[in-house]
This record gives sequence, structure tokens and C-alpha cells, in this order.
Amino acid sequence: MFEVPRTAGGVPRLLLTLLGGLILAIIVGVGVARWKSPAHGLTAALHAPTPPRPPVHVVQDLPLLAARLDREAAAGRFMGAVLVAKGDKVLFRQVYGKANYEQNQPLTLTSRFRLASISKQFTAAAILHLQDEGRLSVDDPVCKWIQPCPPAWAQIRIHHLLSHTSGIPDLMARPGWGMRRTTPATLAELTEDSKRFGLQFAPGAKVSYDNAAFNLAAAIVEKASGQPFQTYMRQTFFTPLGMTNSGLDLDGADHGVVMGYANYPGGLAAQPNANTSIVAGAGAVYSTLDDLLVWQRALHHGGLLKPDTYRQMLADHAPADTKPNERGHRRRDWGYGVFVNSLGEQVEPAFDDRQIYHTGSWGGFRNLMLYQPDADVTVIVLSNNYHLRDQVFLISQQAMAEALGRPFPTTLNR
Repeated sequence: MFEVPRTAGGVPRLLLTLLGGLILAIIVGVGVARWKSPAHGLTAALHAPTPPRPPVHVVQDLPLLAARLDREAAAGRFMGAVLVAKGDKVLFRQVYGKANYEQNQPLTLTSRFRLASISKQFTAAAILHLQDEGRLSVDDPVCKWIQPCPPAWAQIRIHHLLSHTSGIPDLMARPGWGMRRTTPATLAELTEDSKRFGLQFAPGAKVSYDNAAFNLAAAIVEKASGQPFQTYMRQTFFTPLGMTNSGLDLDGADHGVVMGYANYPGGLAAQPNANTSIVAGAGAVYSTLDDLLVWQRALHHGGLLKPDTYRQMLADHAPADTKPNERGHRRRDWGYGVFVNSLGEQVEPAFDDRQIYHTGSWGGFRNLMLYQPDADVTVIVLSNNYHLRDQVFLISQQAMAEALGRPFPTTLNR
């Protein structure tokens, strides 16, 4: 169960008993999977009922992080939400700033944020879950699922979509991006758009970050499941896991998501037109701190995928000749919807623990979600200010370092 210390932050706390039934079901399901049907065991674990959640409380058991965030928020240099957990114990949970400055609405611990590209791991998990059920394989040709299919796509596999190695041009690398950026679209329309462009390189030859590929992966989820993408995600993941504050924004409705902002010379400016429909499989999920903790625990502790499939998700799928360093730092591993790297090498004092992570930036939001498997530490930093990239990164590494007992970083080194 997830635990919130009674003495967290110096204020009496309740004991959070989240997902006890789910975790027990996962253990039973995985055990059955080893000698019976793997897919059936995982499905049973994922669809086990979850108990209602108790009230959510502020926790500030990381004093260095708490002091630093208080200073940054008071100076107007950070707005957003931060959660840190070690195992099932919440070490830090707090929000700073407002959900909507024009309406003077404060952020709360249950505020919903657009995840942007953190969404890619949800799409990848959907594909891999369908693989575990025997409905598809990541080795399937994309043309098996997308019809009619351009001849240039004949060698593209689903694997290439999830690993950014397909050669299909990214949305932002295409002519007319400015118009497409603000124009709502369906998955079918996005698929037809992608068919119009030639490949940038042979499938598997290079790695190039690709939102369009994850939109195609979402279209394949629809074909393989026989359900609209958002319906499949809700029925397969969000509802069974009790992620009641999570979903996909494909219809342009507000869904209770906080307002996104950006820093301009004239001051903080609202960014109301997120139009996440054009990143349906690449960036359309919204969620909260606690829902994301539930997701992290399920993903990394066997509740979503078979062990071999999980390892496949985290493996480095970049070509062997991919450059050894990125911006002067160690090259990251390109998994399916996640990266792996020693992010602590980009701060001072540095630390070298490997972290599983993904960033997210879109329409007024800047996010980072991390997992350190050796110490079982989760860090989630969500900001509704697009221009806080460096701040979000430094906060994430300060949180990870303090949770791991490493020296507290004070500056970036990148």
C-alpha cells in the first residue's frame, strides 16, 4: 500500500492505503502466469478492483527540496506540482502557484496536468499489452495494420514506430506545421497526413524523435483492439487502475485540466489552445500526481506487462552506430516510449544512478517523470509553464538525489 507518514511536514497525516487489493492481485496474477496463461494472469491482475482512495495530503519529508521549492515559488520561478516516493512511501507531495491565474484558482494536489510526451509510454504500453494478449507483435509490418499502405512503408515494423527509428518525418519537420498545429484532427486524418511524406531514412538505420510514429501506433491500437484509442486506454488501464483523474484529450474539451502558461516579455501568458488531438498517441494524456504514482507502480512492478515484454520496453533500440554522446553527455537508451540515462551527471554535484524517464512539453506545460529501479524511487514534476525546462529538470534531480541520499545538487551542468 502507499503510505503517507503521519509526521510528514510537521502536520498529522493519514495513512494512505492505496491499491492494496491491486498489488495482491498482481502478485497472484503473475504467479498464475508462470504456470498457466501469461496473458490471462496479467489481465486478471490489471482488472482487479481497487479500493477507494483516502484524502490526499501534503507531504514534505525532503527538507532540502522543500526549502528550495518554497524559495523558488515565492520568487515566481516555479509553478506546478511535485511528488517523490520511495517504494510505496510518499516522501514529498506539494503544489505551487495557480491552476488559473485569470480566475485566481490555486493548484491542488489533485489538479490535472497535460502530460505531453510522457504520454508516449502509455501508447507503448498499450501496444505491448496487446502483444502480451497475442493480438499483435512489435515485429508486425505496419502495413499489416495500416491500409492502404504506402510502398515506402513496406519495411517498417511496429518496433520502428515505438523506438523512433521508422524514418517517417516528425510532425514538426513537415511543411505547413503552423497550420496543422492549431487544426483539430482525427487519428485517421493524421494517418493520411503521414502517408503523404517520404521517409527521411531507411527504417532502423537511424534514430530521430518522432511524434508522428506514436500517432500511427495509436491507430494500430485501434485496429488491433477494435475500439477507439481513448476507449481502449480507459477500459484497459485507467479504470482498472483507479486512475479516475486521467484520460485523453482528443475532443478539445477542458476535462478539468489546469491552464497552461508561457513566459513572454510582457509577463506570464495563458496558452488556452493546446489542441492535443494532433498528438493523439504522442502527447494527449492528462493526469495527476497520485494517478501517475499508481501508473509507475503498476508499470515497473509487473502489473501491466509480462517480464520479458517489460524488458523489451526498456531495452536500447537505437542503432549501434548512434552517436555515443548527446550534447556532451552520455547517450540515452531509446526504449519504447521511455528513455534510460544517468541524468544526475547533468547537475552539480553529480551522481550517476541510471533513471528511466520521459519529458513532456506542449501547449503551456513542461513535465518530467523519473524512476530509479535500484532504490525504487519515483519522481514526478509537472509544471503548467512551458518555459520552465531547466527549472523542472533541476528540481527532478534535486528530488532524486535527496531521496537516494546523494549530495543535493545546486546547479545544472549542461
